[in-house]
Amino acid sequence: MEEEKAPLLSCLHSQRNHVLGILDGLDDEALRRPVLPSGWTCLGMIQHLNDSVERFWFRGIVAGDRAHLSTSDEQAEAIWQVAPNVPATTVFDAYRAEIERADAIIAATPLDAPPGVWPDDIWPTWKLKDTRAIMLHVIAETACHAGHLDAVRELIDGRQWLA
Repeated sequence: MEEEKAPLLSCLHSQRNHVLGILDGLDDEALRRPVLPSGWTCLGMIQHLNDSVERFWFRGIVAGDRAHLSTSDEQAEAIWQVAPNVPATTVFDAYRAEIERADAIIAATPLDAPPGVWPDDIWPTWKLKDTRAIMLHVIAETACHAGHLDAVRELIDGRQWLA
């Protein structure tokens, strides 16, 4: 069963690398500029992936650390906002560090392990049953956001991710 972990982790790494790669070379102004009508920025997307994806799912749900389960709408909205005085490198470094922590949690957790905690107050009728399902969910969410970043990057300067 654990032999599944390597290809799942490889797929997750591929999506994370896509997210980082498509933004490579953008300057601070481009990273902070909202391009779509919804108003999110590339830097805000990285912060969302850090807090609401990597930290929430792996430290919060898999490892069972309730301190990393942001549940209020206000907290969820704030995650998308990066203060002007926060350097872009700080946001990217935080994402990379969270990826390392998530990978350590994945390495230490069997794929068939149930979630360490589940926020029934957020999702009373939906539950991912094990680490495998959580990894698949995070892969899909990261890939979806990589696609969003692809479209935004193409609108910014025409660059496409063709890897």
